Amino acid sequence: MPDSYLLDALVLGVVEGVTEFIPVSSTGHLILARDLIGYPAERFEVLVFVIQLAAILAVCLLYAQRLIRVLVGLPSRPEARRFVLAVTVAFVPSVVLGLLLDDFMKAVLFSPWVVAVALVVGGAIILLIERRLHEPRFHDTAEVPLGTALAVGFCQTVSMIPGVSRAGATIMGAVVMGLDRRAAAEFSFFLAIPTMMGASALDLFKHHDRIDATLGVEIAVASAAAFVTALLVVKAFVTYLGRHTFAPFGWYRILAGLAMLALLAGR
Repeated sequence: MPDSYLLDALVLGVVEGVTEFIPVSSTGHLILARDLIGYPAERFEVLVFVIQLAAILAVCLLYAQRLIRVLVGLPSRPEARRFVLAVTVAFVPSVVLGLLLDDFMKAVLFSPWVVAVALVVGGAIILLIERRLHEPRFHDTAEVPLGTALAVGFCQTVSMIPGVSRAGATIMGAVVMGLDRRAAAEFSFFLAIPTMMGASALDLFKHHDRIDATLGVEIAVASAAAFVTALLVVKAFVTYLGRHTFAPFGWYRILAGLAMLALLAGR
């Protein structure tokens, strides 16, 4: 195995951990990173979905007390049951459309050009939402009504397009539906748990026969990097949202997308 593959795997793991839970598109950045460093596409197809599990485990660790409290309270606490039902309802649209369109999306839209355009468009939408933002109605994920949760779930399905960002679609969708920024981000984190675990499990089932010893080492390196960086980024992101808006992420997306379009056009 070329030594460069281990370094590439480390880079991809860091990219995953940094970008998965903020509104900039982890898949988009991973596709662009793969294209820039030349990591083999056949290895990337397996690695990228496995390291998502490492990132989501970081969220599970950070919110372990709350998740345990919800699970323990299911038999006796209505708010715990309501929260689980809200996340489940939000998860359903992605299950249905994911099973129907997953292969098509990966075959047709997993392109650096699509990612670059989606980054620009998504950034503009974030800036537009921030300019038109009204006073939030919900300040805790436990308050989210089922109708609102379903609407956020449909927003999440848009992120099947690489570059849109699962976090961006769900967070900004939740903000539009009346959640404050911190509650929107946390609802996005909790919705990511079944969504990403389900998607990763499906891809592992499809491609498990392609994981050999050398790819396994790369996956281990990338997963460790994704886990550690996701821990750091999620904590910093939630703290940031206590005092700031999403506008910087919108501007970053626009600048990054335009830079990538210029780079791609110059090849």
